[in-house]
This record gives sequence, structure tokens and C-alpha cells, in this order.
Amino acid sequence: MPLPFRLDHEARVIVAAAYGTLTEDEVFGYQRLLFSLEEAVGYDELIDMTHVKEIALPSTDRVRDLAALAAGMDVTHGNSKLAIVAPGDLAFALGRMFQTNRELDPRSTTDVGVFRTTGEALAFLGIDHPLALPTVG
Repeated sequence: MPLPFRLDHEARVIVAAAYGTLTEDEVFGYQRLLFSLEEAVGYDELIDMTHVKEIALPSTDRVRDLAALAAGMDVTHGNSKLAIVAPGDLAFALGRMFQTNRELDPRSTTDVGVFRTTGEALAFLGIDHPLALPTVG
């Protein structure tokens, strides 16, 4: 099952949030589903990790694999920004690892930022109002 998300058409942003235990199936499922959403082409993204209690990844190699998958999809979706809100140390470190791998991939056209607060992420995206997070369910 992918991460819960919603499209904010006014701000042209995909807002996703992780809750509880974050699994690789959720993250990879989200990435694949996004690729199929024609109405979200060209949208920026905000992924909020504030409510994550645990991250269940078999290895950090999966972060590199996810970055490669996402970069390969950039060719279709064009230039955009991705802001990751990661107040926890592990989520922040994994987010930075993802950011680095995306930057090193020559196919990547997405500007990735990893932030401790939602305010910093919104500023990076150029959004001047709060965004509602999707709910679990």
C-alpha cells in the first residue's frame, strides 16, 4: 500500500504523509503510483515524516534504489521540487541520503530539500500557507 497522499491543485503540490512504521512497500508503492498520475505531472511534492515512529528498511541500499527509481521517472514528469519534512534524526539522515543519490543521478531533474520543519519545507516550495496532510485510512 502506498503512502497516503492528496493533490492540492491550487498550490500544484502533492502532499504525502507517513504514519507509524514506514515500510519500503509504502515508499516504493507511492513512487510507482505517482508516476501513473497524469493530473499530477509537473506538481511539486511535500512528504511529511513527522508522525513516523519507526522506519523498516532492510538496508540503506533501498534508499539508493528508491532514488534511482524516482530519478528515472523524472524524465517524464519534468522539473519540480520535492520537500521532505523529517524532524527525527533517522528520517533526516535517510532523507539526506535520498537527496544525495538523486543529485548524483544524471537523469534527475527534481530539486530535493530535506528539512526539520514544515515551515522550512513550505518556504522551499514557495508556498505561503499551511497544507492539510492526508489522513490514514
